[in-house]
Amino acid sequence: MTDTARRMFGLLEPICLVTFHADETNEELAALGHRTYWDGYFASRAAPLGRVPAEVVHAAFYSFADGEVARHIPSAWETIPPEASLAARQRGSAASVRRILGDRMAESAGLVRAADLTTKAATSAPTEGRVMYAGMRTLPVPSEPVARLWHSATMLREHRGDGHIAVLVGARIGGTEAHVLSALEMGVHPPESFGRIHHLPKERLAAVMNGLRERGLVDADGRFTDAGRETKQRIEALTDDLAAPPFEALSPTELDELITELEPITARLVAAGSK
Repeated sequence: MTDTARRMFGLLEPICLVTFHADETNEELAALGHRTYWDGYFASRAAPLGRVPAEVVHAAFYSFADGEVARHIPSAWETIPPEASLAARQRGSAASVRRILGDRMAESAGLVRAADLTTKAATSAPTEGRVMYAGMRTLPVPSEPVARLWHSATMLREHRGDGHIAVLVGARIGGTEAHVLSALEMGVHPPESFGRIHHLPKERLAAVMNGLRERGLVDADGRFTDAGRETKQRIEALTDDLAAPPFEALSPTELDELITELEPITARLVAAGSK
């Protein structure tokens, strides 16, 4: 099922990315009173966990540098209930998907079937050790098909993310280190210029790079060593393995049907840049 998990990630990820790249979600969150993109991001994504401290959100999200979460949590919840931010995120995301797909595709029987099968997979995996996924599982599944497709795709994204974090912890790769390895895999050089980390203090980035050099994962020029490339490949392969259980709930026929129905939906979203 490893290949299946990788294939499904490619098909479902563009459905989730509208949340971060399209305008509707940010507009919904701004209308609530969130002052910045990141206030809305942390308040709405962390909302399924409840009113937990910044330290818990930092641990669950994993990839943010020390102190970044605390700039937004819990202050983003002080005047706006987490439930309101969560609802705004869902409304905006579904509106983005609907706009990009157009009424004909958004209201098609194929999308309804894709939503049903995605939901079956997303509600079938064990929650143990999956903090973000477990939080999403406590939420009601929307009845409207486009919202249901986005919600269930996002559940699967959080399930995969929880597994990915477990693999990174096992490999002793921290959140910033993980961004460096991803940047190198994408051909970004120097990796410190990667958009997710370029804003961090230079001394922090230098310490991360030095640590990776000491472990033999990057060379003096800040590029992959063979060991570094192998480590990244091993992390991604194990992440795929851990992301497979939800799809075991689908029969081979259902899985083929889901792939067939998702392909044109994903193609439309990718063509639009998910925005």
